Amino acid sequence: MKEMKDLIRTIPDFPKEGILFRDITTLLKDPKGLQEALNLFKAEIPSNISKIVAIEARGFIFGGALAYMLGVGFVPVRKSGKLPAEKIRMEYALEYGTDVIEMHKDALSVGEKVVIVDDLLATGGTAKATCALIEKAGAIVEKFLFLIELKDLKGIDKLKGYDIFSLIKY
Repeated sequence: MKEMKDLIRTIPDFPKEGILFRDITTLLKDPKGLQEALNLFKAEIPSNISKIVAIEARGFIFGGALAYMLGVGFVPVRKSGKLPAEKIRMEYALEYGTDVIEMHKDALSVGEKVVIVDDLLATGGTAKATCALIEKAGAIVEKFLFLIELKDLKGIDKLKGYDIFSLIKY
């Protein structure tokens, strides 16, 4: 999808030398580009889901809009310490150390079918942890939606067995 790729700005050496940062703010500010991305995502979502689960923070941009478009609920998955009510958590490994994501304990019901949305699939650690969190709650992940997939980082390998759609691949 060349036109959509053209709306993503690449910034070399950010946040550190050797990294090519894919800046989605240039897509977000383009009304037609944003609308097209959301419509393409919507077309990929199974009709049997009841919630969109989105990963902090840029996943919220797409997740909230998709939940509205579909008339389903929205569930935020946040970094530790950001949610006020009783929550469940999942710790996962980073390149150096660990991180924790959380979701409200009452966000999902057993057997509920959901789609996970995020802006970027890189190493797959956060996506896999989000999936584990959802399954810990007893819900079912029907599909993953990513705006961008960085193929060289092989994050898709951590999500084997799941239905995955990436709009743009680098």
